[in-house]
Amino acid sequence: MNGKATYQAASVVAPMVEGHFARHIAEAQKLGETEVAPLPNARTIEAIIDATFWASFRPEEGRFPKISLAYLSPEHTSQPLLFERPLPLARAVLTKLAPAVERPEIHLGVWLIDGELQVWGATRSIPTFCFVLEDIEPGLLVIKHRRLEGFGKYANVVVLQGEHVKVIDDKGTSLPDCPELLKSLLAFTSSADNGKHPSVNVLVQLAASMRAHGHGGALLVVPSGSNSWRTSIAQPILYSTTPSFAALGELMKQDVKEEDERQWEGAVRRSVDTIGGLTAVDGATIINDQYEVLAFGAKIRRPPESLPVEHWVVTEPIVGNEPIVVQPTEHGGTRHLSAAQFVYDQRDSLALVASQDGRFTIFAWSPCEDMVHAHRVDVLLM
Repeated sequence: MNGKATYQAASVVAPMVEGHFARHIAEAQKLGETEVAPLPNARTIEAIIDATFWASFRPEEGRFPKISLAYLSPEHTSQPLLFERPLPLARAVLTKLAPAVERPEIHLGVWLIDGELQVWGATRSIPTFCFVLEDIEPGLLVIKHRRLEGFGKYANVVVLQGEHVKVIDDKGTSLPDCPELLKSLLAFTSSADNGKHPSVNVLVQLAASMRAHGHGGALLVVPSGSNSWRTSIAQPILYSTTPSFAALGELMKQDVKEEDERQWEGAVRRSVDTIGGLTAVDGATIINDQYEVLAFGAKIRRPPESLPVEHWVVTEPIVGNEPIVVQPTEHGGTRHLSAAQFVYDQRDSLALVASQDGRFTIFAWSPCEDMVHAHRVDVLLM
């Protein structure tokens, strides 16, 4: 086995990560899932984190590496790209190979070979709950895994940034005990009730798409069958859709046969990216809770009878998080203030806001706190 880690956070987090994967893999097996990933032990996790952390600081041809590693053997995947001779899990090796796995869902395969962790090749296909470590930028790593159903963005487990460790709380245990707020926010952070496809969290996929284009943007989610949201939007709306663009909503209502799943998933991704692209236009994109696009480029306004929002509470989905109340000037810019005002006035709506720097916030109304609640979820989207 590779030597002792010199990145201290790797040693601290490894046992907890082993426990996380052990629980999820065992639960998946109880549900009858047969194609689950091998469980990495704490020493293996520690060694992979340590090598990747130090490699993340080594520029190659003027560029810092972006690396994705998956812990599995070639037998656990399909159509792997195999090296004739496996390479040691070393900083220099990872730096050299990094450009090959910069694109999404391509990973360097790491496995214990002849008593040492070695890189055996690359793959796009990984099993359920496979341990994946992604280097986002120098010193910023994310541990994640493929979701049980295998569709959409991977689930993040831990974010490591230098000596700071953020353990993801995707069950909402760090949120206030407020049923209506939890119902709104967990529709994003957990698998929402999407009818025929309950494992597909559409809001997470839309958020990831919004964040990916890098322009920043706002997405307002309003109740279907209601027009009250129009009082919070400047009229006329320049880019209003008639009829509403319903491609994504229609896809989510389809019964899909197993042999058609890949085609369906591709169609969902394209529809998600279509809506995500609209959010790059100045103004807000508006969809209803059936994922039908009603407008984009819309300007949020405060209704004449409404008071301006003066503060909101901020949380983050990490274990140990403590809510804080902030003034508008302390959290984001005009886009965040507009979204908070919209939710303040339209309390049965959600507002998703992406910043150009990658920050991502969900605004929802909290009746228990009697104020707007801003939930920062960038740690879920890296």
